[in-house]
Amino acid sequence: MESESESGAAADTPPLETLSFHGDEEIIEVVELDSGPPDPADDLAQEMEDVDFEEEEEEEEGNEEGWVLEPQEGVVGSMEGPDDSEVTFALHSASVFCVSLDPKTNTLAVTGGEDDKAFVWRLSDGELLFECAGHKDSVTCAGFSHDSTLVATGDMSGLLKVWQVDTKEEVWSFEAGDLEWMEWHPRAPVLLAGTADGNTWMWKVPNGDCKTFQGPNCPATCGRVLPDGKRAVVGYEDGTIRIWDLKQGSPIHVLKGTEGHQGPLTCVATNQDGSLILTGSVDCQAKLVSTTTGKVVGVFRPETVASQPNLGEGEESESNSVESLGFCSVMPLAAVGYLDGTLAIYDLSTQTLRHQCQHQSGIVQLLWEAGTAVVYTCSLDGIVRLWDARTGRLLTDYRGHMAEILDFALSKDASLVVTTSGDHKAKVFCVQRPDR
Repeated sequence: MESESESGAAADTPPLETLSFHGDEEIIEVVELDSGPPDPADDLAQEMEDVDFEEEEEEEEGNEEGWVLEPQEGVVGSMEGPDDSEVTFALHSASVFCVSLDPKTNTLAVTGGEDDKAFVWRLSDGELLFECAGHKDSVTCAGFSHDSTLVATGDMSGLLKVWQVDTKEEVWSFEAGDLEWMEWHPRAPVLLAGTADGNTWMWKVPNGDCKTFQGPNCPATCGRVLPDGKRAVVGYEDGTIRIWDLKQGSPIHVLKGTEGHQGPLTCVATNQDGSLILTGSVDCQAKLVSTTTGKVVGVFRPETVASQPNLGEGEESESNSVESLGFCSVMPLAAVGYLDGTLAIYDLSTQTLRHQCQHQSGIVQLLWEAGTAVVYTCSLDGIVRLWDARTGRLLTDYRGHMAEILDFALSKDASLVVTTSGDHKAKVFCVQRPDR
């Protein structure tokens, strides 16, 4: 969830002026993509009554307290090997599945875990602010609203809860179907979630006004609200992709068959202006899609993976899959992370593989640093790595976990990485790069 870590002052992604295709792909048309800024979400604002969808000015707030650099009482370190972290949060009693930072100040984190618990805590010293109590299953989704005033948590059973951060009080809850993903709207107190019955839900919080978007009769496995706030892209277990109009409640585009994936979708990402999306699947393909036309304008797969035709519905590649992907904000580059440990950097303007960076074990998630060509990865070997996408060179890595990393988040100024792990811990790493 990714929500994100993607904000910050960054140049617009350069437009795709030419698209060169390879192999036996059949090209129906060449799409000219509009790289201009999206319109304000006035229509959706009217639909959701008094919600203010106007994008607020981002406050450039630094950390006034300073980061804790000395070992603190109660802070837990790694039992073996180096521990590069500055702070360890150790209140979870089982694997920690998810983490998100508050987008306004990047001083708070929320984590959720297999112990059916979620906690809001302070990054500078790991101090607990409050527990998000009452869940009855593993907490797999957690995140702050766009203005950091609300925090939402969701468990596998489909119980979603929202708290007001300043009062630490629960203000809303809802029981949906088995939860697949959850995300806040980028500029309003509106929460979206996808469930195993194929529905995508949208609630106005805290009054609970609800709208559902009915997909195929299979799980809605991943989703993302586009930057204009008017549309959302949702991927499904049957390999289909739908771009939804959030006001009308109807799909604008549906990609299925050869246009969709040949296996369940695992992840989706959008570029800065929302003109392009990337989708990833267990079929090992990443597809570049124009949100304007709904057409696939590029298909990427790792060069080391042989073609796997005739994957039936629900069948997965035994050896590999796309686990995470994302767009660079300053160059026409995309990164795709695979379960076999490959990080592939693709040049979008030429549709070619630029670099292939190998990890010792599977990649769990990747994040681009805003305003640079640096991509961060976390993997099943418990290590965070920073890569220069221009050269494919490993810049540095951070260690300290005793088990696989399951999620991570990056602060807006890229000074902190916060990780969660199967070792029951969340850790805060201070990023120090000699090249900055």
